[in-house]
Amino acid sequence: MGIDYEFFNSFCKSALQKDKSIRWAGMVNKNGVILTQKAREGTKLLLTEEENEEYASSAIARQKTRGKFEPKIGKMVYAYGRYEKLHRVTIPINEDYYLLVTLDIEEKNFDSVVMGKVIPLIAENKSRFITMDDSI
Repeated sequence: MGIDYEFFNSFCKSALQKDKSIRWAGMVNKNGVILTQKAREGTKLLLTEEENEEYASSAIARQKTRGKFEPKIGKMVYAYGRYEKLHRVTIPINEDYYLLVTLDIEEKNFDSVVMGKVIPLIAENKSRFITMDDSI
């Protein structure tokens, strides 16, 4: 079975709807390729499409380097970066897919947004990611 782009589009849209502070959501494969992305209506994106691709690739590369520490510290639930203009979150779904999310810088309770709203959405749809074969 190939990549279900319709599901990924729907999933990113659902992620955006989980909280008003979520600016952007993107599904990325294990090679750092953005498979689909959605932005909140009216949001001015800070990076170009090419810059976003480069960021996604480097985020996944960083995630892979963290893996060697998992036996001692456990699996990463999410990685968080606070920048002057936004929050960025990398959430591993499984070995093949990651959800990247940006949030408004004004959001102070980013952990409750991620853990209380986005992670449950991933858990609800976990079986949909397992059945896909990523050939990109």
